[in-house]
Amino acid sequence: QVQLVESGGGLVQAGGSLRLSCAASGRTFSRVGMGWFRQAPGKDREFVADISWNGGITYYADNVKGRFTISRNNAKNTVYLQMSSLIPEDTAVYYCASRPIGTSKYDYWGQGTQVTVSS
Repeated sequence: QVQLVESGGGLVQAGGSLRLSCAASGRTFSRVGMGWFRQAPGKDREFVADISWNGGITYYADNVKGRFTISRNNAKNTVYLQMSSLIPEDTAVYYCASRPIGTSKYDYWGQGTQVTVSS
């Protein structure tokens, strides 16, 4: 069993910044890749960013590239999503997820944290 707990969401004005955190337990954190996803009201969940087990490889959705940065601290079993230059379209529930090394399938998910960007 893996537990993922997100934190750091909130209300921010357009142009502002937030840092989300996802604390993991129950699995060797350094043996998994991690991803961030989001789901806005009335929309499907979408991929935001992914980071490899050692942080050496990252991927971003085109609509957040250059504004968001994913990182991880394996000593703290935590992955982060630094979000800058936020726009109202970034409003969503943000979820972290883990995937085994060598796979692209995320098998454990957190409960999500709400991010609201006001215009």
